[in-house]
Amino acid sequence: MYKPLKGKMDISKITQIPDNVLEVIFSFLTLRDLRNCSLVCKKWYSFLNDENNDVWRLHCIRKLAEEALKSDLLSSVPTYKAKLRAFYHAWNPNDCSRNIYIKPNGFTLHRNPVAQSTDAARGKIGFRHGRHTWEVIWEGPLGTVAVIGIATKDAPLQCHGYVALLGSDDQSWGWNLVDNHLLHNGDAQGNYPLLNNAPKYQVGERIRVILDCDDNTLSFEKNYEFLGVAFRVGDTCVPSPIDLPQLCDPDLRIFVSFKD
Repeated sequence: MYKPLKGKMDISKITQIPDNVLEVIFSFLTLRDLRNCSLVCKKWYSFLNDENNDVWRLHCIRKLAEEALKSDLLSSVPTYKAKLRAFYHAWNPNDCSRNIYIKPNGFTLHRNPVAQSTDAARGKIGFRHGRHTWEVIWEGPLGTVAVIGIATKDAPLQCHGYVALLGSDDQSWGWNLVDNHLLHNGDAQGNYPLLNNAPKYQVGERIRVILDCDDNTLSFEKNYEFLGVAFRVGDTCVPSPIDLPQLCDPDLRIFVSFKD
């Protein structure tokens, strides 16, 4: 039978634990436990706030594939903690079409060349509050339809034929990179960006998705140029899906950073 300890814990003894001992202890804890530990005292908060210490490095080594750590995939992500955060928000292998698989690096999505099928994938974690950004790079031909955007957890991830799945109902909002049309609730919402003869997406260009849950807006950047607000969306949980209906076998990488 559990019995609570009597008296208060002497916090001074906790703060006297050497840093090298803390590193070993913290490296075996879960992320939720580490968050709780950061609330114990100022020393622990300061220690865990160092995003490049050995605690976060060891967690990275355990969770991220060696390919992801050694390649330029995360070269723009400055700290171990940020790399770990990106991994936990990247593609969800358990929340995608059966025609899609996530490569071992955890950040590259691949669609099998299945005829007459439109397929999508979502990120691991959805958002309700705050401001969030993530980047997508298309490494293969776009095909007939190529849509990026956001959706609720109720949006479908696969359908028959070649259609713009993302934006096909009231649960998703998408930008079709092939014809520069915005899509929601099954209808085209106009051209995007609002430029005369706006250039089409070229393979390899970086698209940054910007979701502001506080202002209920969805915007995009291309090659670090802000393209304007694309949608005003409802107050819903919106993970990050992408639509892949083409016959080719493209690879798509997602790079994630967050601003809460």
